Amino acid sequence: MPRLRLSDYRGVMSDIPFGFGLGGQDPDDPNPGQPGFGGGQNPFDMSSIGAALQQLGAFLQNAGTSEASGPVNWTMVRDVARQALAAPGGFAGGDPSVPEAAARAVVEALHLADVWLDEATVLPATSVTPLAWSRSEWLEHTLPMWQHYVEPIAVHMQQVVGGAIPGADQLSPEDLNAALPEQFRAMFPGGVPAEMMSMMQPMLGMVQQLGAAAFSMQLGNALAALAKEVVSAGDIGIPLLQTATCVLLPRNIEVLGEGLGVEAGDVRLYLALRESAHQRLFSHVPWLRARMIGAIEEYARGIRVDPERLQEAMGDVDMSNPQALQELMASGLLQPQDTDEQRAAIARLETLLALVEGWVDDVVTVAVGDRLPSAQALQETMRRRRAAGGPAEHTFSSLVGMELRPRALREAATLFAALRAHGGIEARDALWVHPDMLPDAEDLADPLGFLERSRLELDLGEPDAG
Repeated sequence: MPRLRLSDYRGVMSDIPFGFGLGGQDPDDPNPGQPGFGGGQNPFDMSSIGAALQQLGAFLQNAGTSEASGPVNWTMVRDVARQALAAPGGFAGGDPSVPEAAARAVVEALHLADVWLDEATVLPATSVTPLAWSRSEWLEHTLPMWQHYVEPIAVHMQQVVGGAIPGADQLSPEDLNAALPEQFRAMFPGGVPAEMMSMMQPMLGMVQQLGAAAFSMQLGNALAALAKEVVSAGDIGIPLLQTATCVLLPRNIEVLGEGLGVEAGDVRLYLALRESAHQRLFSHVPWLRARMIGAIEEYARGIRVDPERLQEAMGDVDMSNPQALQELMASGLLQPQDTDEQRAAIARLETLLALVEGWVDDVVTVAVGDRLPSAQALQETMRRRRAAGGPAEHTFSSLVGMELRPRALREAATLFAALRAHGGIEARDALWVHPDMLPDAEDLADPLGFLERSRLELDLGEPDAG
């Protein structure tokens, strides 16, 4: 892969970050127009350099830990997300603990949901006690699984981007001198002092570390945004808990129910049915988690970044402003190129997500029957919500370059309903016995054809009467 030209570093070095500046450029300079760092006659002011490095150290406080050697600093992710959720005036509006009455209502709804679902699927309920969580509790308990999903993409992105940016140990003194702005080099007709060059070399080497810190901060904000929107542990359609557990978030359910014209108890019960169905599937289909992670890893292996696009993006970054790096990550400029391998991996993941959601949709429909008059309206609300995605999903997509979206949800629900009509709930649920039995994207586009093939292979017989 072509590497960045050293001249591309001039955009980084022309406005030396975190307090370094040429004389006459600092509005607080007591000696404007004079050469050196922070003005004055001394071109090599160690006290100014020390103060500037202290400012840089504050930004990279977490990046100095052993954990920060990877592409994502998960301590920083957690801290940023927790701060965003806890801020009373922030986008999440604070994050109070779940009131006892709300927690009790959640547990009761999940217990009733399990009673109804026992008649609608052969997959048994989970044995773990159901829970009600605040947004911060959702974040804390799902963070370990987010590491499994995000790390493969972040690792490959770091490798690809790192291959296009020369590291500090790859640059000779002549290369470093050429990378500096012309007006800076003009201050030293005899050449930039060796001491100065040794100070500048780590500044160039920190570009990748700063990028990892910026990605971690942006990911923390994205997960906080998701925590504001999700209504349950299984809401996104992927396993987010290491042990399948039914969990609802009462505050987010309350927000979702506003304006629907449906009783709050009905909304809570319907979401409890969906959550219990999700967790039954995640608990009793052991290969599902590995299959999803495998699709994400396959997507990551296909990552390619356009070096010209990367050069342009890095050249526009103001390295004196850490916020600029976060904005770059969120802008999507560093999203990987679309490749055949990635399209195939995404298609497999989207199909798997659609099958999960389609199965849950049919199971809940059977469980509800005519016992919940508002169920049809709530079903349509959830379908539109999953199909469109919210601001949080779009933020997450801009970071990792892929969407967690079941694009063929309705087709999958139709397919599972048809299987149930022909062979009962046993035939419908039997598809999850082995991954090779699942329909693919072409099957979802032709559910009747898949049904015919399944009928011949599984001897499903004729449709059930009624």
